[in-house]
Amino acid sequence: MAIQRMDNVGIVVEDMDAAVAFFVELGMELEGRGEAEGPFADQCTGLDGVHCDIAMLRTPDGHSRLELAKYLSPAAISTERDRPHNILGTHRVMFAVDDLKDTVARLRPHGAELVGGIAQFEDSNLLCYLRGPEGIIVGLAEQLR
Repeated sequence: MAIQRMDNVGIVVEDMDAAVAFFVELGMELEGRGEAEGPFADQCTGLDGVHCDIAMLRTPDGHSRLELAKYLSPAAISTERDRPHNILGTHRVMFAVDDLKDTVARLRPHGAELVGGIAQFEDSNLLCYLRGPEGIIVGLAEQLR
């Protein structure tokens, strides 16, 4: 049996409004916001007393989604937010963009900081990693040809 699709990537955040604003500025569309709580949420997460605010965003093509969750209970566990990219379990979310430099400039007022620099791979791509809200590493890729 094969999987049907990847439905979404989930990220836990502290400041839901700032995280939503960041990803909307990136170009994602807010599908909706809601809450998750009760026995189903407890069973699914393996936690007791789950109560989360949820925001679901999708890419303009409708194929990819990002689920942001703000835990009201139990409290989210904070870790170092400036972790380097090579730590086990650290992930990044990569987006293809039309204009990488413009995208970086638009995201800076939302707290985005380049992890390294903007790199060019041969004559084909510009790539960069930036740190967004909550220390989330976001990759951007622009195809040059």
